[in-house]
Amino acid sequence: MTDVVPLLQVVPAMDGAAIDRVRLLEGAASILEQVNIRTFHAFHAGLYARTVFVPAGVCITGALVKIPTLVTVSGHCLLYVGEGEPPREITGYNVLNAESGRKQVFVALDDLAITMCFATAARTVEEAEAEFTDETDLLLSRRQGGI
Repeated sequence: MTDVVPLLQVVPAMDGAAIDRVRLLEGAASILEQVNIRTFHAFHAGLYARTVFVPAGVCITGALVKIPTLVTVSGHCLLYVGEGEPPREITGYNVLNAESGRKQVFVALDDLAITMCFATAARTVEEAEAEFTDETDLLLSRRQGGI
């Protein structure tokens, strides 16, 4: 059996310029009609997982993530990883180590599921969200509701 090496194994931390670029995109996109993005939350065995389902053709940005997590991407998308880096094309099913200090942009080329997971002692979605970001007001699960 040969080793399978995904095109992107680690989602890197982003520098300030890259994070600012994502914020500019958020500001520009805020005037567009917003798409409902379903969010599913799960707690089990000391882990919190949040999954968002992104329809094909939709671009989403994430809150600034302040802790390392695992990110599972299932589908076909482009991922912005930072200044001076080309967007990364992700296809199929990928489990990625994701560093702290990132504000991601995903463009769904097909329907897409993205799950972020981390170890936590949180007991509520709100506690878990506050653990991974200081930008909880930007989370779609806060504005659109989640499952």
